[in-house]
Amino acid sequence: MENIAKVCSRLIFLSVICLFFAQAIIADKPDFKYSFGCLDKGDYTSNSTYKANLNHLLSTLTSNTEIDYGFYNSSYGRDPDKVYAIGLCRGDVKPDECRSCLYNTTNFLIQHCPNQKEAMRQDEYCILRYSFCNIFGIMDDDPVYTQHNVNDQSGNLDTYNQDLRTLLDGLRNQAAAGGSLRKLAEAKSTGINNKTQYTLVQCTPDLSQTDCSDCLLSAFGQIPLCCDGKIGAVIFTPSCNFRYEEHTFFGPVADVAPPSTNTSVADIAPPSINTSAAKGNDGNKSQTVIIVGSIIAFVVVVVLIIISCIYLRVRKPREKSESKLINWFIVKKV
Repeated sequence: MENIAKVCSRLIFLSVICLFFAQAIIADKPDFKYSFGCLDKGDYTSNSTYKANLNHLLSTLTSNTEIDYGFYNSSYGRDPDKVYAIGLCRGDVKPDECRSCLYNTTNFLIQHCPNQKEAMRQDEYCILRYSFCNIFGIMDDDPVYTQHNVNDQSGNLDTYNQDLRTLLDGLRNQAAAGGSLRKLAEAKSTGINNKTQYTLVQCTPDLSQTDCSDCLLSAFGQIPLCCDGKIGAVIFTPSCNFRYEEHTFFGPVADVAPPSTNTSVADIAPPSINTSAAKGNDGNKSQTVIIVGSIIAFVVVVVLIIISCIYLRVRKPREKSESKLINWFIVKKV
């Protein structure tokens, strides 16, 4: 009986320790929280021409299934009720996942910003914004949304900040030099304490090289205000965004073909290309599934161990009592 109790106690103790480490792993990869804004720059009524134009534009924004580079920009209607919209997905997101993200974001904004002429929502995988003003090719670094990892950086902070800024500046130049379909750069590097750093920067590709560079510079300037000393952060503006972490959060990014030279931007969809789609964020999702699945299986095992221990502890005295009762009957019979 005592041996069984010791074994059960040890198993439960080890289970608690393992569960603690599993929770620590999850804590190192915090969930991304979206942000949205219903900008106070004018309202429309439910039966207005602007609302009809907005609904039409948002319902058709991602209808061009040939677009596989994650950037949608289109407009609909005539002034003063003309609507402009931009949708941008992270460069590694698959085309179908990109359209799904933008579709969900569209429904979200319609529900939460039912009368505002201008609104924007940032998700981990996509950004959608619309306005009654022309937003194509115009750099906008306000409003700013920031989120940081809860864990602090270890080691020399000055050295870390210097290395991070050098890395970000290099990626800024690389992204700004991108074409009209994609302005993005990502890197996997080794930081202080030999820890791996994953970084991604991105602009809406309708920006000029100078505007993309300036937008990212402005966004980088938010780090001391929100995220100084943290091992990871994400900062969004309407025209650009970037993120860095000590864990991978993006997958492979496919190359895109150069755009056709006989198209314009205004009221038509961007030019189609024939490149293969990016592999997207399958790695991130599979990692999440593996971690969650492992924890669920682990919890089930812990519960089974506890139930087994309780059963054995209850059953053992009962077996002894039954044995004594049988022996008593045998003695009486003799």
